[in-house]
Parts: sequence; structure tokens; C-alpha cells
Amino acid sequence: QVQLIESGGGLVQAGGSLRLSCVASARTFSGYTMGWFRQAPGKEREFVAAISGTGTRTYYADFVKGRFTISRDNAKKTAYLQMNSLNLEDTAVYYCASVWGGLLTPRREEYNYWGQGTQVTVSS
Repeated sequence: QVQLIESGGGLVQAGGSLRLSCVASARTFSGYTMGWFRQAPGKEREFVAAISGTGTRTYYADFVKGRFTISRDNAKKTAYLQMNSLNLEDTAVYYCASVWGGLLTPRREEYNYWGQGTQVTVSS
């Protein structure tokens, strides 16, 4: 069982930045691919970014390329999502998720463990 706890959400003006963190309880954190997803009101949960266990490979949804950066610190068992140039459409609950192994996947059904989510609200 892996527990994931997100933090760092909040209210930010359009054009601003936030950094989300996800702390994991996994004993072998480096063995897990970590992903970030988001869910806006009335919409399905969608993939944002993923990072391999070693941190050497990343994968982004097209709508965040160049604005968001996923990273991880295996010594701290923490994954991050740096979000820059935020716009109103980025308003959502952001979730981190994990899956054992090296597959970088955008499919939410592939992820075994999920955090409780952190709210990001972008205002004009």
C-alpha cells in the first residue's frame, strides 16, 4: 500500500506560478512512475504529466508543454509539479498517482495509488 499526500495548491492570479508536491510512503519510491492528473468541475480526470522512477524520462500532455515541469527527489520520496504561466483553464483539483515500474503512461486506469488531491484556482 502506498499513500500519497499532495500539497501546494491554492489561489493564484492568471500568469502566476505554483509548485505542487506529492510525498509518498512507498519503501522503494524510485521503483514507481509518478503521474499528475487534474479534474475540473464537470469534466473527467485528465493526464497532466508523468516521470519515470529515475527521473530521466518525462511525458507531458500537449496543453502543458513549456509551462509545467514534473520532477522528483527520490531521497525525499517526493514528486513535484512546477506550474508556470497559469491560466483560467488550469483551475482544477490536481492529483498525484503512482504505478510500479517504468512505463510512462497517460492512462489513469494504469495507476494503482492516488492522493486525495489539492485544489488549484486561477483567477483573472
